[in-house]
Amino acid sequence: MSHSQGGEQLPELKLSQEQLAELRQRYTELIGFVPPRVQARTDLLARLDPDFLLLQEEIRRRAMYPPCFDTKTAQLMLFGMLLVLLSDAAHLHARAARRAGATWEELNAVVNLAFLFRGLPAGNLGAQILQQLVADEDQHGSKESEPR
Repeated sequence: MSHSQGGEQLPELKLSQEQLAELRQRYTELIGFVPPRVQARTDLLARLDPDFLLLQEEIRRRAMYPPCFDTKTAQLMLFGMLLVLLSDAAHLHARAARRAGATWEELNAVVNLAFLFRGLPAGNLGAQILQQLVADEDQHGSKESEPR
């Protein structure tokens, strides 16, 4: 089925459903779900430029999982980088770090480091993200849940 974009139809998928599911599974393993923006990007590029999608995902895989860092460390660093930028994607990497074994103390230490260079906005955003993760875990009883 083609998706409509202002009356014009998008092409059918040029990747198989299995290939697309395999790409998205990497996000589910890391974060616990496929974020909506990732869902949109992978759907669009699977229709319009599947080769570029595969290149993007290879670069992401290579950068996201450097052999010198474990997943928890890489995700803590990404959480901090995105927090300093005040990016709404910071919550995804905080969640990924938590799923990879990060403690509340480690996540809070990252928030404190971000505060040093970005100030109260980063501290406030970080606290909000951690409070939401606590609430999500309390509600769902695990680190596996999709956010509310």
